[in-house]
Amino acid sequence: MDIPPEASSPEIVRREEVPTAVVRATVRMDEISQVFDRAYPLVASTLEQQGGRPLEAIGYYPSMPSETIDVEAGFTTAAPATDEGDVVVSSLPGGDVARLTHLGPYDTLAESWERLGRWVAEQGRRPGRGVWEVYVSEPTPDSDPATLRTDIYWPLES
Repeated sequence: MDIPPEASSPEIVRREEVPTAVVRATVRMDEISQVFDRAYPLVASTLEQQGGRPLEAIGYYPSMPSETIDVEAGFTTAAPATDEGDVVVSSLPGGDVARLTHLGPYDTLAESWERLGRWVAEQGRRPGRGVWEVYVSEPTPDSDPATLRTDIYWPLES
């Protein structure tokens, strides 16, 4: 597998817990884009009605996928929001996490996750539960998929 020169090297960073406002769903992998398409405008609108604002666009996956995947799609927030309808308060975990920047289309994210998992094992660390993605680049109809930036995070056991 060729690694784009713009992609970052994996690293371990310490993060604080971060509040989020999300829509939760359990879906088949081929339905996941529909969750994001519905969640982002709904969460952004709800946050604005509550006097907050969306920060980073995220997808949090509390468990490894099987035939279906559990996902929390929404945004990090500066302060906790309030549950309202399908929008619920959650958080991204704090502690030691392995981080990698993925450059390219979303359909190649699995390769970056595999790379990060191998790197974590090479460091003698054990991956924890739950992983997340921060969608740094906002995809638009005119976006070149090769330029999309996604930061991926994998919590580590102590």
